[in-house]
Amino acid sequence: MLKKRIIPKLLIKDKTYGNAVRPILVVTKNFSQVSDVGDPVSQAKIYEAQLADELIVLNIDSRPIARDSRLLGIIERLASETFMPLAVGGGVNDLNDFALLLESGADKVTINAAAVRSPDLISRAAERFGSQCVVVSIDFRHDERRKRDIVMTHHAAVDADLDVVAWAMAVTKAGAGEILLTDADRDGSGVGLNLTVGRAVSDAVDVPVILSGGCGVAQHFIEGFLIAHAEGVAAGTFFCFRDQNPMQTRAHVRSAGVPIRIIT
Repeated sequence: MLKKRIIPKLLIKDKTYGNAVRPILVVTKNFSQVSDVGDPVSQAKIYEAQLADELIVLNIDSRPIARDSRLLGIIERLASETFMPLAVGGGVNDLNDFALLLESGADKVTINAAAVRSPDLISRAAERFGSQCVVVSIDFRHDERRKRDIVMTHHAAVDADLDVVAWAMAVTKAGAGEILLTDADRDGSGVGLNLTVGRAVSDAVDVPVILSGGCGVAQHFIEGFLIAHAEGVAAGTFFCFRDQNPMQTRAHVRSAGVPIRIIT
C-alpha cells in the first residue's frame, strides 16, 4: 500500500524592499488576500526537519518561468539544500519550461492555465518526461447558480467553464501523473477540506490526488485521507500560522490508522 503524504505548500511572490526585489514565502486566503511569511528556503529546511514528505512550490506571480531567474534560483537552492521531492509550478507554458525546471532541480512540474489552454501539452510533456513528472493543478469554485463545481484558472479568477470531475478524468487520460486539487473558496480558511469534491475526483481517476484548501486542524488531514481518499494533503497557512507542524500532524494521522511514513 502506498504511504499517504503530508505536503507543505510554498507560495512564492516577489516583494520590493528598498531598491531590491526578493522572492518571499507568502500565504493566501481565497486566492486573493496575501500575507508575508519569510524566506522560502529557510522554511523548507524546517519542514524537512519536521518530516514533511515533499514540497509543492508555486510562483503566484506567474511570470513566464524562462524569464524568472529569481524563482529558478530558489528552486536550485531548494534542490541543493534540502532532500525532499519538489513539485514546482507557476508560469509554465511549454515543454522548454518543463525542461528548465527539471534541470533546475524540480522532480515534478505543475501546470494549471497552460493545461486548460493547451491540453495537448499534458500528453507531450508526459511522452517526453514521463507521466510522473506531470502534475495538473485544478483550482475550483462552487457555482451556486449552475449548481456545479467549476474549474478556475489565473489564481481562481477566470472561469474555465469545465466540470471538475470531467476535467480531472480528461487530464488523467491525457497523461497527467498526479492532480493537485484545491478549493479556492476554502483556501486559507481553516474550515476543512472539500471532502465531497475530493472524493469524487479521487474515485474517478487512477492517479494520486493531492487535496488542498482549508486545513485548520490535524483532523482535516485525516478526513482528507480516509473520507476523500486523497493520496496526499497539502497545506500552506496551516503550517505557517497554526500551532502545528508536519511532525505533529504525522503523529495524529498515524494514530488514526492512516498508512504514513514514520521516519525519513
